[in-house]
Amino acid sequence: MRLRDLSPSAALLATLLTAPELSSAFYLPGVAPTTYHAGDTVPLNVNRLTPVGSNTDGQLRSVVSFDYYHPAFHFCRPENGPEYVSESLGSILFGDRIMTSPFELKMMTNETCKTLCDAKKFDQSSAHFVNRRIAQGFALNWLVDGLPAGQLIEDEVTNTKFYSQGFALGSSDDKEMHMNNHYDILIDYHELAGEQYRVVGVIVQPSSRKTQGDGSGEGVNYQNHCGQGGPPLTLDENGETEVKFTYSVYWMPSTTAWATRWDKYLHVFDPKIHWFSLINSAVIVVFLTITVVSILLRALRKDIARYNRLDSINLDDLSGTSAVIEDGVQEDSGWKLVHGDVFRTPGSPLILSVFLGNGAQLFVMTGFTIAFALLGFLSPSNRGSLGTIMVLLYTVLGFIGGYVSARVYKSFGGERWKLNIALTPIMVPGIVFATFFLLNLFLWAKQSSGAVPFTTMLVIVGIWFLISVPLSFAGSWVGFRQPPIAPPVRTNQIPRQIPPSTTYMKPIPSMLLVGILPFGAIFVELYFIMSSIWFSKVYYMFGFLFLCYGLMIITCAAVTVLMVYFLLCSENYHWHWRAFTTAGASAGYVFLNALIYWVTKLQLGGLAGSVLYIGYSALISFLFFILTGSIGFFASWAFVQKIYGSIKID
Repeated sequence: MRLRDLSPSAALLATLLTAPELSSAFYLPGVAPTTYHAGDTVPLNVNRLTPVGSNTDGQLRSVVSFDYYHPAFHFCRPENGPEYVSESLGSILFGDRIMTSPFELKMMTNETCKTLCDAKKFDQSSAHFVNRRIAQGFALNWLVDGLPAGQLIEDEVTNTKFYSQGFALGSSDDKEMHMNNHYDILIDYHELAGEQYRVVGVIVQPSSRKTQGDGSGEGVNYQNHCGQGGPPLTLDENGETEVKFTYSVYWMPSTTAWATRWDKYLHVFDPKIHWFSLINSAVIVVFLTITVVSILLRALRKDIARYNRLDSINLDDLSGTSAVIEDGVQEDSGWKLVHGDVFRTPGSPLILSVFLGNGAQLFVMTGFTIAFALLGFLSPSNRGSLGTIMVLLYTVLGFIGGYVSARVYKSFGGERWKLNIALTPIMVPGIVFATFFLLNLFLWAKQSSGAVPFTTMLVIVGIWFLISVPLSFAGSWVGFRQPPIAPPVRTNQIPRQIPPSTTYMKPIPSMLLVGILPFGAIFVELYFIMSSIWFSKVYYMFGFLFLCYGLMIITCAAVTVLMVYFLLCSENYHWHWRAFTTAGASAGYVFLNALIYWVTKLQLGGLAGSVLYIGYSALISFLFFILTGSIGFFASWAFVQKIYGSIKID
């Protein structure tokens, strides 16, 4: 049967079902497979050294990464010096520093006990530096054909084997540290037709081996086997130590196809608990939201019906009723009493409109980023793609930020429109950039590979002022030309007096009560994101993240609307900032969770590490505050517009 003979719906279904086959020959830029023949050179590039936690207690003792060719490590360099491999903007921002190496890998050619370079001498300072990095659980990161070299690990819970990224710089026992100076490189290859091969897996088994010429003076010769069977290598912090780096290469056939070679690296620890926690959170959030919406709708229907029924009754027929009418104003309790003040301009409308514009920009950027990742465009094989797309989307979406900020500010009746146009693309990004720059100074001081180069900083500033700022100005211009969002009722000239509120409706208690619910929707996924950021693990569960993002939006909107309803029923019409700050209070729980994570999972002894962790956590929490606050405000604004447009006002 031909496709044109099918009905439109059947043709669409057939097209969707065949889409994976139609796209099988399509590869994203930078992730296309490389095919080798026997004897071809397979590149081995080196990346930074990252802390991955101690093997004994699993706690992270540093958040500062280092360049592979940091002078204190004395790693072997290529003859003509290492060269940087071109990287994306996201890779640079996330601290990747990929460079060439002196390792020579030939496809299908095994190598045994090959010397990498002449012996290196470690003085007392270098020995102390390296031993401290070993104690902190640092790992080396290599890339073979773009695939990270790792170690084979077995999950004790599921008994499944997987590859972890990176391998240990050294090991420790009760007395001293041992530096790994020999590497057994095991490379899995997949054979295609015509004696063509592709790399589908890389394992490195490091070991510490004292070899002849290490300066020990013992005269023991382990050179024939690269020191195998001999004592481990220990760097002397009171003298000088000679270290010889060696490696062996073994090629092993594998049935793994190139398209699925990353599956070995994508492992979920204890997936049953993950699924159970996620489903449990989803069920609680959904039932909570349904309960809130149903209660709210029932109460509103009764309120609106009662208000409209009383307003439609003729004044001459009210002698037998208990309602009292004075000067044409219905004396009744509830949210209708504040109809003349509920759309009054809030305090600091300029700052609020700027926050809302940036919040809308963040909202759209986050949604698009998760959607792209869900569709597979941001796979781990395309390094730095996640950071790159986030920066570019936030830059391009400056038009939305400017439009929303200008439209909201005009609806508030603001008159300082020039200041609004200028602050929208500068205020929030300026706070983020200034904080990022200050934290970057600590990384520069520690000579960390995570420090963003000054030239990259200039590039980011240039991109921002050349692309995002003009787009934001254009959005603001369009927004100010649009008519303001008109309120459904008139605003009184004299503000109404607000009666004292109950304890749970005061700002701080209401923020604590409402803010914990959106945080509960993302709590489980937040743990995995934190582990991915600080323990250098691959995060790929974007389907779960998409679900959590949707649950967070629904929860944030529902509970904020309920809080605003209670606030209006208590005759408090200052709902604008309350809606924004109450919904944004979930960011406080995010920051509190980061502090708890710091206490339980990290042991950062130095000042720099603690400042960096707290600073980055505060920066993420600030952006989350803007995002969730904007969601809560716009949901509340739509709710207030709807309910006051549904009643009759004389």
